[in-house]
Amino acid sequence: MAENRENEKRMSHNRRRPPAGGPHGGGFVGAEKPKNFRKSLKDILNYMGKYKIAVFVVIIFAAAATVFQVAGPKIMGHATTELAEGLMRKIQGTGSIDFDKIGKILLFTLGLYLFSALCNFIQGWIMTDVSQKVVYNLRREISEKIDRMPVKYFEKQPYGEVLSRITNDVDTLGTGLNQSITSVITSVATLVGIVVMMLTISPLMTLIALIMIPLSTALIAVIVKFSQKYFKQQQDYLGVINGQVEESFAGQQVIKAYNREDQTLEEFNKANDVLFQSAWKSQFLTGVMQPVMIFVSNLGYAGVAISGGILAIRGVIGIGDIQAFIQYVKNLTQPLQTIAMVMNQVQSMAAAAERVFAFLREEEEVPESTSPVKEENIRGKVEFDHVAFGYNENEMVIKDFSAVARPGQKVAIVGPTGAGKTTMVKLLMRFYDVNRGAITLDGHDIRDYTRHDLRSNFAMVLQDTWLFQGTIMENIRYGRPDATDEEVIAAAKAARAHRFIKTLPGGYNMELTEDASNISEGQRQLLTIARAMLADRKVLILDEATSSVDTMTEERIQEAMDRLMKGRTSFVIAHRLSTIKNADTILVMNHGDIVEQGTHDELLEKGGFYADLYNSQFDDVEEAS
Repeated sequence: MAENRENEKRMSHNRRRPPAGGPHGGGFVGAEKPKNFRKSLKDILNYMGKYKIAVFVVIIFAAAATVFQVAGPKIMGHATTELAEGLMRKIQGTGSIDFDKIGKILLFTLGLYLFSALCNFIQGWIMTDVSQKVVYNLRREISEKIDRMPVKYFEKQPYGEVLSRITNDVDTLGTGLNQSITSVITSVATLVGIVVMMLTISPLMTLIALIMIPLSTALIAVIVKFSQKYFKQQQDYLGVINGQVEESFAGQQVIKAYNREDQTLEEFNKANDVLFQSAWKSQFLTGVMQPVMIFVSNLGYAGVAISGGILAIRGVIGIGDIQAFIQYVKNLTQPLQTIAMVMNQVQSMAAAAERVFAFLREEEEVPESTSPVKEENIRGKVEFDHVAFGYNENEMVIKDFSAVARPGQKVAIVGPTGAGKTTMVKLLMRFYDVNRGAITLDGHDIRDYTRHDLRSNFAMVLQDTWLFQGTIMENIRYGRPDATDEEVIAAAKAARAHRFIKTLPGGYNMELTEDASNISEGQRQLLTIARAMLADRKVLILDEATSSVDTMTEERIQEAMDRLMKGRTSFVIAHRLSTIKNADTILVMNHGDIVEQGTHDELLEKGGFYADLYNSQFDDVEEAS
């Protein structure tokens, strides 16, 4: 229907539109920092609260692994000292090298390293389990959230944005939890352990080595400060590009038909350029961290080597202590470098978490009634009682709509584009709630039903067909999963779809592609009609249900529709007025109000708005011929 096309045009524009201040504005949203970086990390920690025991166990095992790992060099130093002293005894002739003692020290050190590796394995296994459970629960909660989101969100939000949050952002968050948190815990524990062991060897040498840490920290902080905004920008524009690619792929025929390839490519290139720049800058700044750390660590290493030599000459420390301390200095840079490297993941994780939790906090549909109506035998009486509605409160689309559809009646809704016809269907299905007035089903306000119970009484056939990737049999059975194969085939025959289905490779078991592009638009429409027939609901909504089929097929479908609508309340929105001549009541809408109502013959006799609308269609046909 024309109004649907206008809505789709508006939605398409929203999907292609970059974020505010993007390529067509005065600066990029991505250049801003996350709204609250600390809050994003706090949200992650709060969400992981249910796994606090497991995380605590991870910390314990990480600390244990670090203790045994860090103790190794000092114990190895004892072996070196014993070897040096034994060599001196042998030279002086006062004794020999005690290889048994050295062997025991080496075996003990090997045991420490093996136990440290076991602790690392256990904490890695537990952290992987925790991170994957977090990812699993987040995906489940996002999926459940989507079901609770109002339709208006999806009419304004680019599809690629939502897709990016479910896939890219959740994956980024899971990878960050699994790798960065474990790395940070291990690195911090290693850093503390190394400093303690260094102090036991020489406080002076430790002071010299630790002087380099504040310098490293300051340099890292400066780099992180500059890189953080680029990670946020990179994450934002991944969503923008996802939306553009999805839209371009789905609309290739229209794009080519209107010669919009250059404009589409230009819009993509603008977003891609921003993504390239942000990704390049973020990765470059992250890559700068490691050489900076290496340079600073080399300075510390030189200072320790000089001071250690002086202390050894004075007899303050032994040769093995120098060896152990040098090993500790080398190991001291490793956790710092690890922390510097995982900052990339931490930044991406925080940016992804901000977007995921922002989505989970989005406004949901109006809560269900605390004491919902339960009606097992719905008759199908629908009444609109002075309904008023607007997508924006200041702009009413429906101003004062009142009408009654009795059980079994066929009610047609007609009018020019923008009259509010499709909006009435959205209100009836509670995709939106009325601003004023009420819509009742069998005398009960539809807001008193649960949405599930309400919609289980409706079957819909829309102008824009929707079929999922699966077999034809599965698509027809969508609204009634327990239907038998025979019932599915009977519904297809009633919808005049059986004949063409049998000609397809595989027949009812033919697999439809993701967008059902391997069958024609008319065939897709027939399948949606068969799906509605099989659902066998009390109220039918037919929104331009035959708009995509030829005249001959339309006549056959119309006959099947007439049989289907017998005994059921039916709302038919039609652009071709010739298809609703036999309607029990025709509601003529204009500017959100009912301007006329009656049967086809009654309205023609009045010679009013409907008559003009009806006659204009035949005038258009004659002019076209």
